[in-house]
Amino acid sequence: MRAGCEHMQPVVLHLMRRASGFDAAGVKRAAWRPLLEGAIAEEAMEAAKGVAEAIGRRRRRRRGPKRRQEPSLADGAAGIAVLYAYLGEAGLGGRYESASRRLLEEAGEAVGSVTMAPSLYGGFAGVAWATAHLQEQLFGSDKADSTGSVDQALKRYVSRPGWWGAYDLVSGLVGFGVYALERLPAPAAIACLEGIVDRLEETAKRRADGIAWHTAPELLPLWQRERWPRGYYNLGLAHGVPGVIALLGGVCAAGVRRRKARKLLDGAVAWLLRQKRRSRAGSRFPGWIAPDTPRETCRSAWCYGDPGVAAALLCAARSMGKPGWERKALKLAQRSAERPPEEAGVVDAGLCHGAAGLGHLFNRMYQATGDATLRQAARFWFERTLAMRKPGRGVGGFSALLANEDGTRDWDDDPGLLTGAAGVALALLAATTSIEPAWDRMLLLSTRELASG
Repeated sequence: MRAGCEHMQPVVLHLMRRASGFDAAGVKRAAWRPLLEGAIAEEAMEAAKGVAEAIGRRRRRRRGPKRRQEPSLADGAAGIAVLYAYLGEAGLGGRYESASRRLLEEAGEAVGSVTMAPSLYGGFAGVAWATAHLQEQLFGSDKADSTGSVDQALKRYVSRPGWWGAYDLVSGLVGFGVYALERLPAPAAIACLEGIVDRLEETAKRRADGIAWHTAPELLPLWQRERWPRGYYNLGLAHGVPGVIALLGGVCAAGVRRRKARKLLDGAVAWLLRQKRRSRAGSRFPGWIAPDTPRETCRSAWCYGDPGVAAALLCAARSMGKPGWERKALKLAQRSAERPPEEAGVVDAGLCHGAAGLGHLFNRMYQATGDATLRQAARFWFERTLAMRKPGRGVGGFSALLANEDGTRDWDDDPGLLTGAAGVALALLAATTSIEPAWDRMLLLSTRELASG
């Protein structure tokens, strides 16, 4: 890796602009504004605190040497630590920050004592992301050595040619990139991003309509593998090309492998925009594309569907200063905001594919654009979230409908961040305070404000 001043300059410039409150284009960033006010804001805050208290009770009941908690970002201690830290930042009590620190320590100890995959959502990269994010964003402490071993491990992991694993946000290269962006300007994080861009380039499928990434059948859950034995092209933010687009926007803005990353990004956006369904009914984009398969309508969610696609494209547009991409993203977001709720496929409240997730998506895009349609949609989905709350049931009143390996789904008392109550509480907190939810960088709904170099 090149470690000279020229190599580091874009990242150093990013830090200077971030400290002065300017974005990648040198424009003053707007302050985050509470979306909800009055009685509904009070109800939302009460629900968020209720979730935190319910999670605390569950954890106290399960203490003991043989009852170590799952450490991951999506489902375990690292994700709960993020919730508690933001509750503390909102002035709801110093005990939340103390609990957040304890949970991070617990998750770190678990990483050191069990075998974990490197993935962002289920593995050690996610635990490290939470540590790095909270130490910089909220705790204000030096993170130089806190996750250095993870930096080195991921750098080695992505530096080897012949990548065969997943490329996506949840468990693959894009997720590693989200962690590395959080760790800038550490030299190992820069090297990790360089390796990720190299691996994305070698796995990219160059087609007449642009550049995309194919998901091999062996990487699919059983029910999808049976339906698509040759794999498919995925259009969901969680598992597909939109996640690559949002990540590459941040990588380009950081000035890392800029020429190569920009070529991949331009090709990926061109490919994505050409995959729209021709039908006026349903979603504009399908969830996936495979040979001899019709382009079916898709639910509205973060993980799959038009809201997630719009958010990823808007994120890349803002990172790169691309008004044309932003106009397309806004048009898609407005269309998805006006979609009848009975067509959205929303049955629970979680971030991944639930009402709070849609509320937060539309809130994030409203805050970026000031669009009234997105504001109205955000308020609607938060009202729907609160209507789903059933005191005395689930975790703080919220239950999650989770998918099984065979494609079936079951209700669960899920305290986690991605599909469970902790994520619901974070979204409600973001809707009722002036604290920007920088935690949604792990969802690729925002990136660190990076200079173009």
